[in-house]
Amino acid sequence: MTKRPLVLIPPSLGKSLGGLRRSKEGVFDVVLGEPRRQVLMALGDFVNRATPRELEVTFGARGELLERALHATNDVVSGRAFVAPAWRRYEGIVWNHLDPVSLTPAQRRRVLVPSGLYGLLSSEDPIADYRLRMNVRLKPLPSLAQFWRPVVTPLLKDRTKNTTIVNFLPQEHAASVDFHSLAESRHVVNVHFVANDEKRAVGHDAKAVKGVLARHVLTDGLDAIELVEWRDWRVRRQGSDVFVTAP
Repeated sequence: MTKRPLVLIPPSLGKSLGGLRRSKEGVFDVVLGEPRRQVLMALGDFVNRATPRELEVTFGARGELLERALHATNDVVSGRAFVAPAWRRYEGIVWNHLDPVSLTPAQRRRVLVPSGLYGLLSSEDPIADYRLRMNVRLKPLPSLAQFWRPVVTPLLKDRTKNTTIVNFLPQEHAASVDFHSLAESRHVVNVHFVANDEKRAVGHDAKAVKGVLARHVLTDGLDAIELVEWRDWRVRRQGSDVFVTAP
């Protein structure tokens, strides 16, 4: 019997504050414990030795936003961070249109998120406030996407038997998964967002419709994706690809 589809969506830079000091264990906390420790060590070493300009570039932030990122990083590295479920923590456009608060816990567990800090997580997993993109390099590690790729890919294979994986990831986060290898043994559907000129569609509406479509896959299944109507975006499925075209 085929299981209900999983969706891969990106994290968001925008995050809520607060949470609890202790929480339940996340789905991947044990299996990813060691590589997460390596990332935390490299992150702590970087913050201790970096120049102000290096901090701005790596965190992609300045002023108050950079101060928040540094405070959050220090809390995570020291183990003092408050945690909240990822679906409550992430506040970006994709997540707002996914509307996870109105999904069931079972549906939220089918939302998987590649993360520069955590590697891979379910949207039900408790996470800290953090700011760390997947394309960052923290010496002596390679870029975080390269670091996580050989870890996340077999983990996805192991956890997704008899399941369709619907890939909504942008290039930055898709780089953390070897999709060619994954598709050899798993059914992967890739969703592409394009403009009328067939070039990649970006911007607020492209992110918004991504959240809308991911939600429909979770609630109504993949077969219903072509029926979705949102602000004149058009959805066409062709084999293992779904093309979402801007108005």
